[in-house]
Amino acid sequence: MFSGQQILTLFLILTMELSLASCGTEGTTQPTPEMPEPPTQVQETPEPAPVPSPEPELEVTEGTETYRGFQMDNVLHAPEGAIHYHIYVPDGYDGSEPYALFLTLPGYEGLYFQGMGQNLYSENFAFEALNYNDHMIVVAPQLSDWGETSAEQTIALTEYLLGRYNIDQERVYAEGYSGGGETMSQVMGMRPDLFTAYLQCSSQWDGAYEPVVEARVPVYFVIGESDEYYGSGPSQEAYDSLRELYEQAGLSQAEIDQLLVLDIKDADYFRDGGAPNQHGGGNLFAQDPEIMGWLFKQ
Repeated sequence: MFSGQQILTLFLILTMELSLASCGTEGTTQPTPEMPEPPTQVQETPEPAPVPSPEPELEVTEGTETYRGFQMDNVLHAPEGAIHYHIYVPDGYDGSEPYALFLTLPGYEGLYFQGMGQNLYSENFAFEALNYNDHMIVVAPQLSDWGETSAEQTIALTEYLLGRYNIDQERVYAEGYSGGGETMSQVMGMRPDLFTAYLQCSSQWDGAYEPVVEARVPVYFVIGESDEYYGSGPSQEAYDSLRELYEQAGLSQAEIDQLLVLDIKDADYFRDGGAPNQHGGGNLFAQDPEIMGWLFKQ
């Protein structure tokens, strides 16, 4: 028989064992592993695109002499070199309305190394042009050769003039006589988009044909049938080449006739005009209203 004290002692021991067993059966709680914080996303601000530098304005040294209304020997300082030109700006021009523009390139006798102003002293195209439009700026470049260098300079000068003056870009005309025609034909093969129409006098075509056809620039060829320097053959060949390209492009004969003219003058034309020969007699074309009138009606 157990005494009351022994029963109490056994009860306490049993209670403690049950308590310890209960603690042993509980699952050990695993601590939740700490997740590393995601790295802070630093948004890079894209660098702004560089602002293109404006094209530097070309400088012009203005001439101080005048001749028959032309300011003589202005010099455009361009990457293509120093470009000499004479310019006539009508008194009424103030920039408020667009004016036409006419460029005339001289023959060999008028190039710059022949002497300043020789192109205006020996040819009349610049002066006769004034009879067709009193709202027209006339420019007579005086370049140094009849090849690619002068062609690039003519393009640079034309672009400068279009930016400098208020020009009606649907009335930008060009004429080239003799070596000037060789130069201007190259210009037409490079940048026909700059011009409305082109008159080639007593010369030959040295430029490309396809750009002229694509731009649909009207061209008038005029030359003596027995031109002492070129003959009429090169003009005939250029005319035929352009016409063939227009035919391949699907233009009608009437449409081609609006874009191309071949005018071969016989000996009587020059004799009646008092010219001693046909090549030098190309200056007569400046006074011919049919020829010059065609150009400025385009």
